[in-house]
Amino acid sequence: MILVDTNVLLDVLEDDRRWGEWSQHALEAASLADKLVINAVIYCELSIAFARIEELEAVLVESSLTLEPLPREALFLAGKAFLQYRRPKGVNHSVLPDFYIGAHAAVLGCSILTRDAGRYRRYFPTVQLIAPS
Repeated sequence: MILVDTNVLLDVLEDDRRWGEWSQHALEAASLADKLVINAVIYCELSIAFARIEELEAVLVESSLTLEPLPREALFLAGKAFLQYRRPKGVNHSVLPDFYIGAHAAVLGCSILTRDAGRYRRYFPTVQLIAPS
């Protein structure tokens, strides 16, 4: 199972000049290797690209993306990792979704397809990342 980060999906949907091609190729390669999934956090972030829920649902079906529930263990781990992040830097709430995603992958033992790997590498070192080099 490969958890697909929001940034990769938005790159493809919005045909991002810098990352669109990389993200499209990475998604195609990942889909050949394993099942692609998102979670509720990614679903929520992805919804900004759509006017209606039906449009988002159609893209998920077309892309063979499955919505995987966040286990309680992942929610707990996300909170602990976020606390570790906040300690030296002070309060910064804008990155909490990354901790849900990283913790989800850690608990499920799956990879994350992302182009923004820094936080995942630091706070979830056991998670295998599919990211630009």
